Amino acid sequence: MNPREVTALLAYVVRLDPRMNVEDQAAADDRLTQWCDLLSDVPAQAHGWDAAQTARDYIARNPYRIQPSDISRPWHSHKAAALARHTDPTPAADPDDPAAWRAELSDTRQAVAAGAALPSTHRELTTGGPAPEVEQRLAAIGRRIPPEAAAALAQYRPRRAEREQLAAQGRPDPYAVPCGYCRARVDKPCRNHRGVPRTAPHPSRLDDATARHYARQEQSA
Repeated sequence: MNPREVTALLAYVVRLDPRMNVEDQAAADDRLTQWCDLLSDVPAQAHGWDAAQTARDYIARNPYRIQPSDISRPWHSHKAAALARHTDPTPAADPDDPAAWRAELSDTRQAVAAGAALPSTHRELTTGGPAPEVEQRLAAIGRRIPPEAAAALAQYRPRRAEREQLAAQGRPDPYAVPCGYCRARVDKPCRNHRGVPRTAPHPSRLDDATARHYARQEQSA
């Protein structure tokens, strides 16, 4: 988090727990410096992570005043769990270009570690058969070739492979909704400010897909 985000988080914490309020400006500045230092590598929000929600949960469950470590420790545990679930997908880079290949793997791992991308857990696809709702989602994506051929072609069609993987795991599909940030249509990749397709969807698009995914689950429950 940057200083502005930490300041906003501290203001939220003080609203929830007035004991955190300090009258002395020097003490407030010292506290902000401490929190900025300890939370500099903690995002305000990421996939499955919200620093404000973590602070709220702590205050609701503990009688002690919250410390920045009560937010940083859960984040690092969350990050370690995400990396433990992650399995490196086959890079889209040319395998004859080792530098590009390694760079893409590294970027993917860093994105997962930072919460900017969901962990890839394609090993889970080998356990059991898909549920009926999974079959419906796969049909919506459109699979016109046998599963064996799809697996062989996965490295050449990374976005389709990713969508099939998300469907099989029952997880939100960001390409099933349009992107409100870059205006990408359904089924189309997000684009950067130069109009070049991105390898990952914008976080806001994933948020929209997640909200839609769980809303549909609640409706069907």
